[in-house]
Amino acid sequence: MAIKISMPKLSDTMTEGHLVKWLKKEGDRVEASEIIAEAESDKATMELEAFDSGVLLKIIVPEGGKVPVGGTLAIIGEKGEDITPLLKSGPVMETPPSADSPLLPDSLPSVPKAEAISDDGLITSGTGRIKASPLARKLAAERGIDLRRISGSGTGGRIIVRDINAAPAAAPAAPRQVVVGREDQNLPLSTMRIAIAKRLTESKNTAPHFYLTMDIDMDQAVALRTNLNTLQSEVKISYNDLIVKATAQALIRHPMVNASFQEQSIVQRGRVDIGVAVAIEDGLITPIVRQADRKSLLEISQEVRALAEKARTRKLLPDEYTGSTFTISNLGMYDITHFTAIINPPEAAILAVGSVRRIPVVRENQVVPGWRMQVTLSCDHRVVDGAAGALFLQELKRLLENPVAILL
Repeated sequence: MAIKISMPKLSDTMTEGHLVKWLKKEGDRVEASEIIAEAESDKATMELEAFDSGVLLKIIVPEGGKVPVGGTLAIIGEKGEDITPLLKSGPVMETPPSADSPLLPDSLPSVPKAEAISDDGLITSGTGRIKASPLARKLAAERGIDLRRISGSGTGGRIIVRDINAAPAAAPAAPRQVVVGREDQNLPLSTMRIAIAKRLTESKNTAPHFYLTMDIDMDQAVALRTNLNTLQSEVKISYNDLIVKATAQALIRHPMVNASFQEQSIVQRGRVDIGVAVAIEDGLITPIVRQADRKSLLEISQEVRALAEKARTRKLLPDEYTGSTFTISNLGMYDITHFTAIINPPEAAILAVGSVRRIPVVRENQVVPGWRMQVTLSCDHRVVDGAAGALFLQELKRLLENPVAILL
């Protein structure tokens, strides 16, 4: 009996998905558990697998199409089976753009045609149009990569994401003068950007935020990091690794900060699962270091780097970015000294971390150079009172100013 393949819910905030690539075509045999397509949620690109065996009778959503969660992507059944009843029932993809829409080339599937190579080595299709997936086009534009110089590895020579990732980065463009009268660009919102806008607006409007800022003496932390990286070369310890470890220990001692507000109660989390904000193309995602309080500094360092790399290539699994109990957002690598962050619901707080900077400080009535860092805790006042947040920051300060304690 023919069955539908539906768009799964790939994240807790996902409402629709973007079909990036089909790995099978109509008429192909599909086995249960076989990967048949790649789809993009608001947070990651995931592989979709078939749960039943059969023939791919009909592809409903073409590459580049969007469909709501639960919407029909394709139909699998036996060869020659009548699928008319299934085509008339259930949610389907969004209405394709009209013929005059500027998004039409990226939104509808391309018909394979012969490629042509010009005298200057540029690759185009027989019609002169470059065949590329929407996500590949977007990444190429952001990285300054000329699609005409890339040979696609997708179906019919279509350029896909892995071709963009394998292409050398373009040389920085020469400075150009501002052109007076340049037209505005209307940039469509990605599924990730829509989710970020909705989630953070809800957080800011629902949770009464207040902010606590503290300066931390990082002299000992800088010395410890230098010594640890001198003693071992397996992985380089970062300041962020030290902060994650110290934060996890501080949360154990101040569990009210590791909590969330519910309709009729406050839930103190038994686990310390710290989300680490990572900037990726078109947004932000927070991969999670699970039970960070129970892991060594080296384990945290290795895990954060592995998760960050998966985040940047949009290969995180849902369990790797959902369900954190506290979040750290660090902009120190961008020379930001101070900022406030919006709480990641349903958490009760988020820590904004500035750069570790060398500045003049007063020590024993003398002005000397010293390492300092500023942190700001955003608190949900329904859960965390001012004193509770201040005590948490004092504990974090104590641990980072005496960092040997986090190694015990």
